[in-house]
Amino acid sequence: MYACFIMQDYFKKQIAVPQDHGSWVFIFSPLLIGIFAGGSFTLSTFNLILAAMSAFLIRQPMTVIVKAYSGRRPKSDLVPARFWVLIYGSIAALALLGLILQGFWFLLILAVPGVPVFAWHLWLVSQRAERKQAGIEVIATGVLSLVAPAAYWVGVGSYDPLGWWLFLWTWLQSAASIVYAYLRLEQRELKQDQAAVKSGSEMWKIGKRAFLYTSFNLGASLILGWINLIPPFIFIPFLVQWLETIWGITHPSIGWKPVRIGMRQLAVSTLWTILFIMANKF
Repeated sequence: MYACFIMQDYFKKQIAVPQDHGSWVFIFSPLLIGIFAGGSFTLSTFNLILAAMSAFLIRQPMTVIVKAYSGRRPKSDLVPARFWVLIYGSIAALALLGLILQGFWFLLILAVPGVPVFAWHLWLVSQRAERKQAGIEVIATGVLSLVAPAAYWVGVGSYDPLGWWLFLWTWLQSAASIVYAYLRLEQRELKQDQAAVKSGSEMWKIGKRAFLYTSFNLGASLILGWINLIPPFIFIPFLVQWLETIWGITHPSIGWKPVRIGMRQLAVSTLWTILFIMANKF
């Protein structure tokens, strides 16, 4: 019976798995885009998936450890958190070793930016200041977006500068998605009879940053596609994101629960990923 209780502690999902469900799309989207762009699935691709997912998942137990030491969680969480750090760390190390032996040692360079960003996140956690940090979230999704060129290079078997385009587009999309999510969370605090809601100009003022982000993405993809520097239909997924932003500005999420906002964001990001993969083939 005692052993059962111990095992339950080890397999608490709030220790082993990230609880901010919206963050999953920021790793899966660039990973899938890179894999499809690479056009093949090999043992190296499998190792990359293991390494990327382990690095993504290790954030949760590491955060729990920092919270436990700073008094935000019970010290009893330390042992299971260390267990999962060991599990994820071991899987990542073995997967990276496999990639190195398969000739993809240069992918380790992509992990360098993640170290200071992750350290910054943990420091914010220790200071109880990790919430509502749009800036670091945008930077962090940039780090996650590096998995797109990594998956592409593994797929084609070598380094190719075209991989950086995949990184750029996935980062631009995720950055705009985060800014838009913060807009929706801000809107939910508005009151139905508030003047800002009645005034269309005020709603556009509140949503200006999100609109500028998505408009830049759409404009850049249109122009670069028009001059044949990128596939001509890449603008289509960005058009979907732009239209969603306009809809969100004109239809404020007053009283919405965060989970409803997150699920809609997930749906839009999933659609964007599918359309991007399709557009990148033409």
